[in-house]
Amino acid sequence: MAGGGGASATDMVRLRAAGVAVQIDAAFDRLLTIPDDARDRLYEAMRHAAIGGGKRLRPLLVRATGDLFNLSDESVMRVGLAVECIHVYSLIHDDLPAMDDDDMRRGKPTVHKAYDEATAILAGDCLHDLAFEILADEACHPDPFVRIELVKALALSSGPAGMAGGQMMDLEAENSRFDLPTVTRLQNLKTGALIAFCVDAAAIMARIPDDRRTRLHGYARDIGLAFQIADDLLDVEGDAVLAGKALGKDAAAGKETFVSLLGVERAREQGRLLVEQAKAHLHGYGPEADLLRAIADYIVERDR
Repeated sequence: MAGGGGASATDMVRLRAAGVAVQIDAAFDRLLTIPDDARDRLYEAMRHAAIGGGKRLRPLLVRATGDLFNLSDESVMRVGLAVECIHVYSLIHDDLPAMDDDDMRRGKPTVHKAYDEATAILAGDCLHDLAFEILADEACHPDPFVRIELVKALALSSGPAGMAGGQMMDLEAENSRFDLPTVTRLQNLKTGALIAFCVDAAAIMARIPDDRRTRLHGYARDIGLAFQIADDLLDVEGDAVLAGKALGKDAAAGKETFVSLLGVERAREQGRLLVEQAKAHLHGYGPEADLLRAIADYIVERDR
């Protein structure tokens, strides 16, 4: 499947993602053993958010990029687990009444609905901290310089210059009229930065110099934008049951999106062009990049 595409890309990604999901769930199960003390409710809330559901696309991306460099499954899955901790923490906080005020996530009540707001905040905080604990552990990589580069890269991609900064722009979008370059910048931070880390992390573990990661950076940038365009399309055309969350909230809040600015058909076409561009960045790689190519196709074909 050198080029990816069609139903085979979706099948390939879902099969590999299912395997990754089993590993991620098992790792969370081990790490979040409920203690026999007053912290039990906190651990239960973390497990509620972290175990089960979700596409596990981010750890799958770490795994797929690791294929390029023959990295061990244990190392890439530890990094995948760390990035999933960041992703889940962000979902918990995004769902809070002070942010997006959502009742459902991944087909079940959001953490603040299943427990309470204070517990949800602490659960998110703890998952955030757990991500860096995982990366700092020697089991992640034997080279301490690699580990600290991973820590720094994840901090940058999830902080004010990345995901959290994009979320702040997203909150401001309810009170401002953003043009296409501003929405693109917002999504490059909110969604794209963490996706870029997933691709870059494997190169860091393989000790690939930054000046030799240009094609991977281009791939990550393009699939990050394609992913958000697909999300915007699903928010307009998708099935809330399949999505496991409420849809249509951006339009209700008056936020500008790729769909509102480009229209459905132009947005869909732009997503397809970004996917082809992303796969073009992988020119020169052989079958070891097939999963990355399939992920690019899957991003715009998915129904959730």
